[in-house]
Amino acid sequence: MSGAKSAQGPEEGGVCITEALITKRNLTFPEDEELSEKMFHTLDELQTVRLDREGITTIRNLQGLKNLHSLYLQGNKIQQIENLACVPSLRFLSLAGNQIRQVENLLDLPCLQFLDLSENLIETLTLDEFPQSLLILKLSGNSCTKQDGYRELVIEALPLLLDLDGQPVMERWVSDEEDEASSDEEFPELSGPFCSERGFLKELEQELGRHREHRQQAALTQHLLRMEMQPTLTNLPLLPGVPMAGDSSPSATPGQGEEIVPEAVSSPQASSPTKKPCSLIPRGRQNSLWGRKGVRAATAPKASG
Repeated sequence: MSGAKSAQGPEEGGVCITEALITKRNLTFPEDEELSEKMFHTLDELQTVRLDREGITTIRNLQGLKNLHSLYLQGNKIQQIENLACVPSLRFLSLAGNQIRQVENLLDLPCLQFLDLSENLIETLTLDEFPQSLLILKLSGNSCTKQDGYRELVIEALPLLLDLDGQPVMERWVSDEEDEASSDEEFPELSGPFCSERGFLKELEQELGRHREHRQQAALTQHLLRMEMQPTLTNLPLLPGVPMAGDSSPSATPGQGEEIVPEAVSSPQASSPTKKPCSLIPRGRQNSLWGRKGVRAATAPKASG
């Protein structure tokens, strides 16, 4: 990698991390220049940086990685863990397959949960140098793992550790039954509505029924309100040429050839002081009624003059 080899470290022939190398490995797409321009991000937006197998000997120049949480440095020639305090948000760090001899300078990483130091040259462990936040730790391939009581000492020093060298810390894992029981105790509401055998479906049906009744009642109320707002059918307009019952005003004298329309017979209701709405008669029935009245008027004996 020419980008890395151009940056010489303090020691002769040493290679350190540079922004050019970070950009080349994580921000460019040599096979598609147009895609590179569209997907270009600044260094401070990077969350994962891969710099494995680059011949790096020195860790430095990480200050621009403000949001870094995963750093891959395996397969290099790094001899010392250093210059990581500038990335306190780091959660994942892989340094496997390097030349590291001592665990150091990790306490400035309070969020670190995964640390891979396998296949290095670590002979003695300094347990105080490991962050207490570690959940997964890999030290296999180092001579320090052959010490008596190695596993017990590491587990005791790291209270949150769940996996050491690919083997789970069994005493810190709970079975499915225990986990379910603890969940029920801690969150009792989880054991209710999600269990159909405890009446969940019945309660759901009742709730849907209440919602349905509420909607029906609201629709009925709205319908009654519209009915109250409709105008009362009173004083309907008369048909042309038909005087109102009890009207003493002279009516127009029909001319020759005009059919005489019989007067409307006043009903007892019409003489009452309070006018009530007249009933409506379908158009067909009304015409037949007038027709029968006209026949009776024509056949009645005329009074002598």
